Amino acid sequence: MPDVKHFDPDATLDTVVRLFWRQGVASTGIQDIVNATGLNRSSLYATYGGKQELYRAALERYVQNRSRPTLNRLEEDDRGLPAINDFFTALIEMRCTGEYAQWGCMVSNAHAGTENNDLQVRALLDRQHQRLRDALHSALRSAQRRQQLAEGVDPGSAADILALVAHGVNLRSRAGADAQQLQATAAAAITAVTRGQ
Repeated sequence: MPDVKHFDPDATLDTVVRLFWRQGVASTGIQDIVNATGLNRSSLYATYGGKQELYRAALERYVQNRSRPTLNRLEEDDRGLPAINDFFTALIEMRCTGEYAQWGCMVSNAHAGTENNDLQVRALLDRQHQRLRDALHSALRSAQRRQQLAEGVDPGSAADILALVAHGVNLRSRAGADAQQLQATAAAAITAVTRGQ
C-alpha cells in the first residue's frame, strides 16, 4: 500500500522558501525546518531528501515564483530606459518595505553565502545571473532602438554593470540600507552606463 502524505508538499516548500530566504542556509537547521513546517524529520527526509536537497528545491521554487516573473516582465517591456528605471524602483521598494524588507533576494544571498559551494546551486545561480543580464540587455536594446542611449554605448556591457548593481541592491537592502540612497545609486548607475563617456 503506498504511503499517503498527510501534508501539502507545495505549501511546505513555500514555508521552507521563506525560512531559507530570511535566515540563509548556514543559520537554518533541520529543527528550524521541523518547527516552521510542523512536520517530523522522517516526513521531510522521505519527501525532499536532506537539508541540501530541500534547499535546492526551495531555491528553484523562489526562482520560478519570484525571479522569473519579474525578469519576464522586464524582458517583454519595450519602453527602454523607463522599463529599467521601473525595474529598479520596484526592486528597491520590494527589498526595503513590506513583509520581506531586509530579506534581500534568495538568489543574491546564495551568491554571497556558502550555498554556492554546491555545484548544482552554483549552476542555478549562474543561470539566474545570465537571465537577469539578458532581461536587462533586452531592455537596453529597446532603449537603443528608441535612441535613448548615447552613441557608442554597448548594451551588453551596460547590462553586465546593471546586473551587478541589482545584486548590490539586494545585498545592501538585506543589511538595512536606506531605500532613497539605493534609488539614487541605481539612478546614477543607469545614467552612467546609458550616457556614455
